[in-house]
Amino acid sequence: MTPNLTVSPSFPTERISDWYIFNTWLQRALGLPIHLELYDSFGAQRAAIAEGKVDMIYANPFDASLLVREKGFRAVVQPEGQPDEMLIIAAAEGPASAITALRPGTRLACSDDPCVNTVGRILLEPANLDPSNTIEHRRETYIQVAREVLRGEADIGFLPVDAFNALSSLVRRDLQVLVTSQLHVIHHVFLVGPALHERADEITTLLASMHESEKGRRILEALGARHWEPVQREDVEFMIDIISTLTQ
Repeated sequence: MTPNLTVSPSFPTERISDWYIFNTWLQRALGLPIHLELYDSFGAQRAAIAEGKVDMIYANPFDASLLVREKGFRAVVQPEGQPDEMLIIAAAEGPASAITALRPGTRLACSDDPCVNTVGRILLEPANLDPSNTIEHRRETYIQVAREVLRGEADIGFLPVDAFNALSSLVRRDLQVLVTSQLHVIHHVFLVGPALHERADEITTLLASMHESEKGRRILEALGARHWEPVQREDVEFMIDIISTLTQ
């Protein structure tokens, strides 16, 4: 058996090579010929999940809910102290300096990340904006989302906080943050599918101790993490309940 590993497409594209390095490390540590498959969209990744082509995944909270509740995946670890928050950006010199200043007809740039977009829509509610009175521009990457806002092709954009922080200082200088979510309880999580359940405890121990070696720390730092921490089932269930509430 060659297990397939994938990663939520929400990660910055400059980290592609770092995930391949992580996969090489994981293969050697587990003694498994793991195949890393990175998808360029959430739709393509979900199609692979539906076809049973994913055995391990670093998933965003939205997909984690589906995988745990419907596909029998088990959450094993998450990045320590890194809740997933998102923000709404506008041009620094633009007319809107607050969410309540936005009006019907607002042009919105976003990716196809369902978690970010769900939270973003909630953050727009004080302006009485919803899909019926906004113009949505779907883009493939967060760089493209920021670029649309900078060029004046969109009035606002949805970004994860990590993606915003990964932008260059020159780009961030020309943007303003209108609002940032403060959910605190939703995280990306590393999941293993049913085919690997018998090795779930081993994978948990391996990843949770990864930061204890110099090589492991370097790989984690390249991925933007300090270390992995084990996930308790009740915490995962609570997060899934929050996601379910947000998407109702």
